[in-house]
Amino acid sequence: MEGDTLQRYARDRAEELPGAGLEHPFGPEWDVFKVRDRVFMLLTEVTGEPIVTVKAAPQDGEALRAEYDDITPGYHMNKRHWITLRPGGRLQKHIVEELVTESYLLVVEKLPRARRPVDPDTFGRSGR
Repeated sequence: MEGDTLQRYARDRAEELPGAGLEHPFGPEWDVFKVRDRVFMLLTEVTGEPIVTVKAAPQDGEALRAEYDDITPGYHMNKRHWITLRPGGRLQKHIVEELVTESYLLVVEKLPRARRPVDPDTFGRSGR
């Protein structure tokens, strides 16, 4: 997948999520997506390639890094709780969208119930 495509898929999905917003707290070279003032995704090209960094449960991040060469520990983030998606590999659109959604839900579930824009136990999850 091309880098601009990777970031476009991630950005498009983030913009669909209730309560999500784009900010630039680290300068114009970092697109930071937040829900209720909590970061769930970062996009940048400061590494020389367009990357996407999202939150992941530690065991999921470990499994994803083992399965995909283009998923690495989170760039400039806690390596246990964040992963970075890099262009050029075999990531598909639905995987990028799922990882962005899961990152969003990981943040939402830590918010006080009154501040949650969605129920993290049911939003976007079939069969629950």
